Amino acid sequence: MNHGLPAPVLSHSLTPLPPPIATRSPRTGALRRAARLLPPVIGALSLLLAVAPAHADKDADRARAAVQSGEILPLTRILETVSSQYAGDVIGVKLDRDDGAWQYEVKLLLPGGSVAKLEYDARTAALLKAKGRDIEQARKKP
Repeated sequence: MNHGLPAPVLSHSLTPLPPPIATRSPRTGALRRAARLLPPVIGALSLLLAVAPAHADKDADRARAAVQSGEILPLTRILETVSSQYAGDVIGVKLDRDDGAWQYEVKLLLPGGSVAKLEYDARTAALLKAKGRDIEQARKKP
């Protein structure tokens, strides 16, 4: 059964392939080691990402409890204080507990474009520290 196809031509002058190389390049070995490390690294990252929200939830719960107990002022009061003292836009707020005392750290974008950092006592809203270029020009007159 030829089906109209030409018959294959066989040649007896085929050259054998060279024997396989027994050594691996250093690059291949490094890739294999990296591939073996990938599952544990992914597992560790997954665990870290799963724990991070839980940690953030604990912080939020502690802050909420401190506000409800009257230990600290709510963020709205701090923002009112900032806007009454300085011109600019709040671009970040962080609540920290340093040496047992709660503090609000406020980042403020000043009208001139620089960023200032303000620290307020979270219990009294007293300004503790103000740092930044042109901070005095942004301070409102009482």
